[in-house]
Amino acid sequence: MAELLAVCRVHVLLPDAGTVGVTAIDKRPVEGRVKVRPFGLYADVQADRANHGGLDQAVYAYAQEDADFWSAELGREVTPGLFGENLRTRGMDVNRAVIGERWQVGSALLEVTQPRIPCQTFGRRLEEQRWVRRFTQANRTGAFLRVINNGDLGSGDVVDVVHRPGHGVTVADWFAGRFGVARGEDPATTAPAAAAPDVAAEPDEKGAPDPDTLEILAQRLLNAHVAGEIRLSVDMLRRTEQAAGRATVD
Repeated sequence: MAELLAVCRVHVLLPDAGTVGVTAIDKRPVEGRVKVRPFGLYADVQADRANHGGLDQAVYAYAQEDADFWSAELGREVTPGLFGENLRTRGMDVNRAVIGERWQVGSALLEVTQPRIPCQTFGRRLEEQRWVRRFTQANRTGAFLRVINNGDLGSGDVVDVVHRPGHGVTVADWFAGRFGVARGEDPATTAPAAAAPDVAAEPDEKGAPDPDTLEILAQRLLNAHVAGEIRLSVDMLRRTEQAAGRATVD
C-alpha cells in the first residue's frame, strides 16, 4: 500500500545565482493537515514562476525508494523536501506513473501531468558535481501533478491510484524518449546522456533522443488527448506535437 511519508512546503527563500535571485526549493516537512488548492499546497510558493508552479505543476511528488537510491549514491541522506518535492511517497514507483493517472490522497484528487526537468537551480541546491546530468541519466525524476479536486492531506495518508489511462505512457517512458536515457535503470549501467536541451547544461552534454521511440510515445499521448482520455499540460502538448511532427520544433 502506497502512503505519504511527508508533506513539504517552502521553509525559507534562499539566495540563488540564477536570474530570479532567490529560490523556493528549500521545502521541509510540516505537521498536520495541509490544504491543497489549484496552485498547490497552502502557504507554498515558487520563486521562478515563469518555469515552475502553475496549474499543471501544482504539486511535485518524489518517492522514498528513489531518495534511498540517491542517498546511497551521494553518501548522505536525502531527507524529505531536499529535492524540492511537496510529497514524499513510499510504496509506489512514481516514475512508472502513467501520464494522466489520478491519485486520491486524503480528500484531494491529483493527476499526474509530467516529469520533473532538472535545472541549474537544482544543481546549485545539491552542490554535487554535474548534478543535472546525473539526475537526468538516472531517470528518477518524480512527477508533477495538477489538482483535480481541492482537499487536504497529511503524512500517513494512503496514496490510492483511482484511475489509470489506457495509453500506457509513463513518466519515465516520456523522459527516456525525450532525453535519450534509459527507463529508470542504474545510471552506472547506461550510456552517458545529458541534461535537457532547455536547461543550462554543459555544452558537451546534450542527449541523443531516439526520434522513432519519441514519435511513437508522442502519438499515443496525442491520441489520448484528442480522445479526451487525458488532458496534456501546455508544455506536454507542445512537446508531443513537436515530436509527432505536428508543430515546428524550437
